[in-house]
Amino acid sequence: MHYLDHAATTAVLPEAAAIACRVMTEQFGNPSSVHRMGIEASGILETARKQVAAILSASPSEVTFTSCGTEATATAIYGACRRKGRGKHIITTAIEHSATLNTVRQLEQEGFEVTYLQPDADGHIAVSDLRDAVRPDTVLLTCMLANNEVGTILPVKEFGKILKKKAPQALFHIDAVQGLARIPIKPKLWNADFISISGHKIGAPKGIGALYIRKGVRIAPLMVGGGQERGMRPGTEATPNIAAFGEACRIRQEQLEDNYARVEALCAQLEAGIAQRFPWAVYNGKHDMPHVVNVSFPGCKSEVLLRVLEMHEVYVSSGSACAKGKASHVLAAMQLGHERIDSALRISFAPSNTPEDVEALLDALEEGTKRLRRE
Repeated sequence: MHYLDHAATTAVLPEAAAIACRVMTEQFGNPSSVHRMGIEASGILETARKQVAAILSASPSEVTFTSCGTEATATAIYGACRRKGRGKHIITTAIEHSATLNTVRQLEQEGFEVTYLQPDADGHIAVSDLRDAVRPDTVLLTCMLANNEVGTILPVKEFGKILKKKAPQALFHIDAVQGLARIPIKPKLWNADFISISGHKIGAPKGIGALYIRKGVRIAPLMVGGGQERGMRPGTEATPNIAAFGEACRIRQEQLEDNYARVEALCAQLEAGIAQRFPWAVYNGKHDMPHVVNVSFPGCKSEVLLRVLEMHEVYVSSGSACAKGKASHVLAAMQLGHERIDSALRISFAPSNTPEDVEALLDALEEGTKRLRRE
């Protein structure tokens, strides 16, 4: 099997799986219990919090565990916007993940005004567009760090400076789900108030995420309950998943530079192979981050090409997994033509990939595109 769809999800790291299994079967106490088993579970929870905080360049008290990146994003956006008397204007981009776009659309129905910054043809958002969009009543800027479909990196450092200068009362949320363990996270340098992350993109199980909340920021939780996570996320903590998330963060943090270099080499191998075998193919976006490459093969419908690749045990996607096969809103926002969108594939790497995976992909693409273009 040659799996090249890591932007959708990735395999759980063996070390993370081992810790989760141990916590599920041996150290299974409730972290809120006051007996020895509970105290032990609470210690596991706090160890993981420190590990997640380390990869976020944050303090453990700034980390709140959630069930996923989507919940973390919703907590930040709703919490920031529902502060009374703080304005009704939200700024985001047209290339955000559906977790962000659908949340701000819900707030639009509640009376908020949303400005959607548009990308250029390469998938970049201009700093000048944000400068023009910020208003005195802006309550929130929410944007991603790295795009999940085309791999472009947004200028979050510049965004944060502009926002805090022109609208000091506004809060800044960054969706770093795709950037985590790929790009160093620097909340203070970026003037970030919130950063949402997810475990299953970096080798932790599905069902665990976290939200960085800058010290001093006060927002209401999405739910109320037993007071876990300092009242920000009630409900008994998913300690096995949290422990695995912490371990995955520890491993990825230690190997960040080496892993980036490995993925960069795989991306270069892919680019060289495409240039040699498919000179007529067209890249979508600049993939500033080598982990995600989006390329169109005109004359080959992506949904058909995906089936051909699958026959060779090669797995990529045509866009965000959450879109479930629908046309990419990211490529549409970049104003690419229908044929280009309809023939786009997203190839996404993880450190576990090998040069053999890239060659298998290129071989399968060569067979598939020849057949489809001939037909």
